[in-house]
Amino acid sequence: MSERVPVLRIGDVLLVSIQMDLEDQAVLNLQEDLADRIVTWGASGVVIDITAVEIVDSFVGRMLATTAAISRMLDAETVVVGMRPAVAITLVELGLSLGGVRTALDLEKGLALLQRSRTAQP
Repeated sequence: MSERVPVLRIGDVLLVSIQMDLEDQAVLNLQEDLADRIVTWGASGVVIDITAVEIVDSFVGRMLATTAAISRMLDAETVVVGMRPAVAITLVELGLSLGGVRTALDLEKGLALLQRSRTAQP
């Protein structure tokens, strides 16, 4: 049985903290759990914390982009926080720009970014 990544709620924002290497089934479970919770809780934002992620490959990059796209389809903005410099360099070297995914240095800045986005909308 594949481990599940916890999805926590902070007001109308969901927090996903990736603390392990994700295998295919764990990613599918995360995407399904996150989509269900966005709809159930009416979340307007998602923060994906990758502070614990030390090594990335194209799979991780695609997983982040796909998860953000799913959230966007359900009207929730995604911010990825806690990216290490080496991770950012590797993603760029792999040609993965994570289009449509906003980033912030840490959780506090990510939550502030979502808050600013919500107050700027009409």
